[in-house]
Amino acid sequence: MSKKWNIFVINMGSTSSKVAYCLNDAIVKKAEVPHDTKELRALKTPESIVAFYKKVVTDFVEENDIDLAKMDAFAVRGVGKMGSYRHGAYRLTPQVAEDCKKGTLGHIGLFASTMIGNELSQKYNVPAFLYDVVPTDEVPEVACVTGIPGCRRRIASHTLNCRATARKVAEQLGRDPYRSAFIVTHLGGGFCTLAYKDGIIIDTYSAEEGSFTPERAGRIPSAFLIELFSNPNNTKEEIDRILKKDVGLYGHLGTSSCIEVEKRIREGDKKAKIVYEAMAYNVSKDIASLGAVLYGKVDAIIITGGIAHSAMFTGMIKERVEYLAPVIVVPGSMEMEALAGGITRVLSGEEPVNDYAEVRQKKLFEDLEG
Repeated sequence: MSKKWNIFVINMGSTSSKVAYCLNDAIVKKAEVPHDTKELRALKTPESIVAFYKKVVTDFVEENDIDLAKMDAFAVRGVGKMGSYRHGAYRLTPQVAEDCKKGTLGHIGLFASTMIGNELSQKYNVPAFLYDVVPTDEVPEVACVTGIPGCRRRIASHTLNCRATARKVAEQLGRDPYRSAFIVTHLGGGFCTLAYKDGIIIDTYSAEEGSFTPERAGRIPSAFLIELFSNPNNTKEEIDRILKKDVGLYGHLGTSSCIEVEKRIREGDKKAKIVYEAMAYNVSKDIASLGAVLYGKVDAIIITGGIAHSAMFTGMIKERVEYLAPVIVVPGSMEMEALAGGITRVLSGEEPVNDYAEVRQKKLFEDLEG
């Protein structure tokens, strides 16, 4: 790979936003801007969301004197229409951006990234790409059948960082990433735990199916939901608060900061200790259950994401799951390098661009029809 590609990476998030200028997958300049949960909740309209996040991009460009017209591509952590995607790249077009407005899995960061990426692409006549989007769905049909006819599991995961981290760990172990089996847990504001086999995610626990997290409720008993929605006194706003806002660590303890929670635990806060242990307990259950998906043949369990910096939290998980496979902790995120690296391979002709027209909502048993 001799040519050096100028790539501008856009990755807006719920706990922080990241932007970077890269040469191929090497970061030349970058910035990460943390966000306060209450600050984000004050954003009520699509316009206010985009304006808030766009300032992160414009400030970075101005402070570093970056000429966006000289970029070869924009690499964007975003999403388009609801449906099942393949891993890898998709062109970010005005149609993708328009589809994004209709629903982005409730993630304002994905929405903002997509809107900003498309706007810059059109303004500077530079191609923009999505890569390893959240709703990547290549799992076998047997993993999608529920106990309710016509209800197919909705597959979503932190595809980007998990696939990149799996590739990195495979290389460290001297293994071919396309001949390896890992269980990967991404621990951030939201969690996901997935089974990775031979380069593809074959099953996953999304934020709505797996453990509760610092900012997500996780799996919720159906009886509770029935009672909640059946109560005529509950307004839409109240239901939204109960299910999406006052949840996870934040709901229990009034903070989503694991640093703060661990400080309270060291000071003797018994409730904080139980809630924190419960979160690790549930992550461990998710990991162990995916061992069955891989028939127990797991090369390693990988713990990644921001909370992987915590020896306390990863230690609680490790002691429960290391019977299954060696546990490898890779703190932080490789999202920016993964976005830049993926689009570098696209520009160099090493990876194809997927056809956005093929993205659609899958139905159960559709292969049996006809």
